[in-house]
Amino acid sequence: MTTAMLDALAALLTVQHFLYLFVGVCLGLVVGVLPGLGGIAGLSLLLPFIYGMDQTSALALMIGLLAIIPTGDTFTSILMGIPGSSASQATVLDGFPLARRGEAARALSAAFFASLIGGLFGAAVLTGFVLVARPILLLFSSAELFMLTLFGLSMVGVLSGANMVKGIAACCLGLAFGMIGAAPATGEYRMDFDLLYLMDGIPLVIVGLGMFALPEMVDLLRSGNAIADRAPLGRGWIQGVRDTLANWWLALRCSGIGALIGAIPGIGGSVVDWIAYGHVIQTTKDREHFGKGDIRGVIAPESANNATAGGALLPTLLFGIPGSGSMAIFLAAMILLGLQPGPAMAERNLDITYTIVWSLALSNVIGTALCILLAPGISQLTAIRYPLIAPFMMLAISFAAFQATRSLNDLLALLGIGLVGVFLRRFGWSRPAFLIGFVLANGAERYLYQAVQFAGWSFITRPVVLVILAITLLSVWAGLRARPGGAATVHTEGSAEAARARHLGPQIAFALVTLAVFAFTLQQGLKNSFLALIMPVAVAVVGGLATLLLLWALLRGPEAAGTANFDGEANAADSGPWPFLGWFAAFIGLVALIGFFAALLLFFVLFLRLVARSSWVQIAVLTAGAAAFVLVLADALNLVFPGGLLQDIYDLPWPFR
Repeated sequence: MTTAMLDALAALLTVQHFLYLFVGVCLGLVVGVLPGLGGIAGLSLLLPFIYGMDQTSALALMIGLLAIIPTGDTFTSILMGIPGSSASQATVLDGFPLARRGEAARALSAAFFASLIGGLFGAAVLTGFVLVARPILLLFSSAELFMLTLFGLSMVGVLSGANMVKGIAACCLGLAFGMIGAAPATGEYRMDFDLLYLMDGIPLVIVGLGMFALPEMVDLLRSGNAIADRAPLGRGWIQGVRDTLANWWLALRCSGIGALIGAIPGIGGSVVDWIAYGHVIQTTKDREHFGKGDIRGVIAPESANNATAGGALLPTLLFGIPGSGSMAIFLAAMILLGLQPGPAMAERNLDITYTIVWSLALSNVIGTALCILLAPGISQLTAIRYPLIAPFMMLAISFAAFQATRSLNDLLALLGIGLVGVFLRRFGWSRPAFLIGFVLANGAERYLYQAVQFAGWSFITRPVVLVILAITLLSVWAGLRARPGGAATVHTEGSAEAARARHLGPQIAFALVTLAVFAFTLQQGLKNSFLALIMPVAVAVVGGLATLLLLWALLRGPEAAGTANFDGEANAADSGPWPFLGWFAAFIGLVALIGFFAALLLFFVLFLRLVARSSWVQIAVLTAGAAAFVLVLADALNLVFPGGLLQDIYDLPWPFR
C-alpha cells in the first residue's frame, strides 16, 4: 500500500499530470458556467478525445472537469437565477436573492469556500474507504455484483424524481436502449433492425449528449434573451469566507450528507442539494430568511454537491456501479482506457485509485482559486445573448458525437436520442435514470450470465446476495409507501379544464409509444435463447407495468401523474422546442448534402442572421472563429470530417472533402 501511495504521489506531482489537471479544471469551469451542458454532457464531450492518451493524463483531464463543475455552475445559479446543472438547483433559492440585493460577491465566495470544503471532504472519505476496501471486496463475486447492479437500478427508480413510477419506467427505457445490439451472454442480436450501425449498440457519448446537452440547449434558445440582464458583484468576498467559517459545522455535516448520498448507486447530485437544503432548514431555529437571501442556504447545498463527487467515485471505482449520471460516463471512459472498475482498483491498480482521489482534492483547490480569480470576467460573459452561444454548442455537440464511429449515422442517432430527451424532460421523466439504465444494461446481463455459469441459480442463496436483495426490496417498499410530489411542478394556464386538455393528450401519447417500445423489447427478447432473453423480458415486463400504472394515473389528470411540463415554462405564443430541433435537423441534412465543414459555415451564417439577428460583421467574425476552432481540432487529432453527396460527386480539397 505504501508503494502504491508513493507511485500515486509521484504521478500526481509531475508537470504533465498537473497540466492536464489544470486543462480539465478550465474545461469544467466553462461547462459549469454555460447552462445547457452540465457534468454528464461535459464528460460526454470529452470522451472522444481521450483515445490514445495515457491513463493518468486522461484521468487527470476528466477528474479536473468533474471536480469543478459543481463549483462553476454556481455562477449561473447566483448571478442569473438559473441552475447551471441539477446539482445547483437549491443554491438559486438564496443565492439569487443575495445577488439581487448587491451581495453577489459574498454569496459567490461563500459558495466557493463551501465547495472547497465539500470537495476535500469527499476526497478524504474516498481515501479512508480505499484503505479498508480489500476485505469487503473479497465478498463480491459476479453474483454479488449482479445484485448490487439491481440495487443501483432500484434506487434510480425510487429516488430519481417526484414520481417513482416515472423513474422506474425511465430506467427500464434506458435498459431497453442499452440492450440494442449483441447480447453479452450469447452474441445474439436484438432490436438492431438489421442495421449495421446498431449491431454494436448506440454509443454512450451520443446518449449522454442527446439526453442532456440537446434538450437544455433547446430550452434556453426558446427564451431568445441574454443569459443574464446584468452581472453585478458588489462587495463581500472576505465576508463570504467568514460566513462559511462561522458555519463550519453545517458545511461538514452537509459534506457528509453529500458523500453518503453520492455513494448510493444511481442517486448522485440530482437530489443531494435539496436534501442538504432541507437539513439546514430543519436544524435552524430562525428560518424566516430562507428563500430571501440567507447565506446558510448557499453554504449547505454547495458543500454537499461537491462532496458528492468523492462519494460517487466509491461504487464507480470499487464495484463498477456508477454513483451518478456523470459517473456513468466516467465508468465508460475508464473501460476505454483499459481500466476495469471493480476489486482490481483496490489491488493491482491501487496506485491509479490514489491518483484519482488526490487529483480530485487538488482539482478542488485549483478550481476554487480560478473561480475567485475569474469571477469578475465571467459575470460579464453571462450578459451575452444565448442565441450567439447556441451555434457554438451545436458545433461542439455534433463534433463530439461524430467521433463515436465517424459516421453520419452518429448525427442521426444524436437527433433521435435528443428527441427522446426532449420528451422525457417535457413530461417530467428522469433522464439520469434513463442514462444509468442504459449504462448498466450490459453489465447487469453480463454479471447474471457469469453468476449462472459459475454457480447456477443457487447463487441467489449466497449470504451477501440475500443481504443486498433484502436491502433492494426494502428500498422499493419504502418508495411505494412514499407519496409522489415535491420536486415536480405542474404548470397550468387558464382553467383546470384547459390545463387538462393541453397537458394530458401529449403525455398519454408518449406513454403509449413507450409501452410499444417495451412490447417490441419483449418480442425481440423471446426470439433468443434462454440466457439472452432473461434481461429483455424482465425489463419489458417491469417497464410495461410501470407505464400502464402511469397511464392509469394520467387518466386521472396531470396532477396525479406528477407532471413537470416543459412547454408550460414558455409563453403561450411560443412554438415549443420544435423550431430549434428543426434547425439541428437541418444542419444534419446539410451535412448529408454538402459535408460537415461546408454545412458548418452555411449553418452559422443562417442561424446567426435569422435567429440571433446578428450583423454581417459579427456573423463573419463568429463564423471564422468557429471554422478556425474546428480546423485546429481536426488537424491536432487527425480527423476526417463527415462527407456528403457533394463529396461523392466532386473531389474537393481539404477541409471540404
